[in-house]
Amino acid sequence: MVIVLIDGPYISQYADIGYKMAKTALKIGYGVKIFLYMDGVHLPRKDQDPRTLPNISKNFKELIKNGCEIKACIRCAAARGYLDESDYLEEVEITSVYDLAEWMDENSKVVLLGS
Repeated sequence: MVIVLIDGPYISQYADIGYKMAKTALKIGYGVKIFLYMDGVHLPRKDQDPRTLPNISKNFKELIKNGCEIKACIRCAAARGYLDESDYLEEVEITSVYDLAEWMDENSKVVLLGS
């Protein structure tokens, strides 16, 4: 399963929906990959402290621990000031959108969440 997240954290429920979908899919044995595009590249930032909202960064750590691969679009990340992976959780890779194209094959289920 490939999940593409477009919205940033705390502006919609798409990140939480994507997290819950990925968590459930991993639990039942699916391979899950998440690609972060547009403002979605804000999601895996280290040290987020949303106070009363779900901590998406903490949730992403859990997904990675359970085998989820997470990549962020390099052009989107650079445009938002993330020039390398030092602002991100470990295991999150900044890469080309071409990696998303490679993930999307005839056997993949692709879910796009965002506005």
